[in-house]
Amino acid sequence: MKKCFIALVALVALICTMSCNDYETYAEQKEKENNAISKFLRDSNVTVISEAQFKERGFKTDVSKNEFVFFSQTGVYLQVVREGCGEILKSGETATVLCRFWERNLLTDTLQLTNNVVAYNYRPDKMSVTRNSDSFIASFIDGESVMARAYASVSVPSGWMVPLLYIKIGRWEKEGDEIAKVRLIVPHTQGHSYASSGVYPCLYTITYEKGI
Repeated sequence: MKKCFIALVALVALICTMSCNDYETYAEQKEKENNAISKFLRDSNVTVISEAQFKERGFKTDVSKNEFVFFSQTGVYLQVVREGCGEILKSGETATVLCRFWERNLLTDTLQLTNNVVAYNYRPDKMSVTRNSDSFIASFIDGESVMARAYASVSVPSGWMVPLLYIKIGRWEKEGDEIAKVRLIVPHTQGHSYASSGVYPCLYTITYEKGI
């Protein structure tokens, strides 16, 4: 059942990629992507803040105002829903990070992939993350990773690593502890291979928890 579900998701993503590519130039595809992002920002009443504003506020976003910070270098939008418990990964540190996520294709406005279903309740996607100064490298390390199996790659989308400079990676240890949670708008240049080839943006809701 799980294999069929993932295969179906991958097939749908492939069909969307092929249909988007038909008779369109790359410039036209990028314009459609930008329009899809703009539509989401408008329809969801998102307040976009600058990186300078984000820094001034202690790298926090006001969820009550539906704030997202826009990173001009990558094109990623980030909302820090929960900063999390534990600590921010240190330079030179390697950690196992457990993620639960929802992935929505903004071009088609459809839920495309998630591991937040009963079949995967006990198996979040697991990745190995290493921080080098202000950059990160990461790969999925669990053969049961929904992302890796759906998109046939252990590469973690670059967009998923953008929040790691601003959130704490920890585990529940005492009452009041919360696991880090973010929302991301990831353009195709920072997404997985299907998004990259299909030139479509994805909206993610992701939690980050330190693995054992």
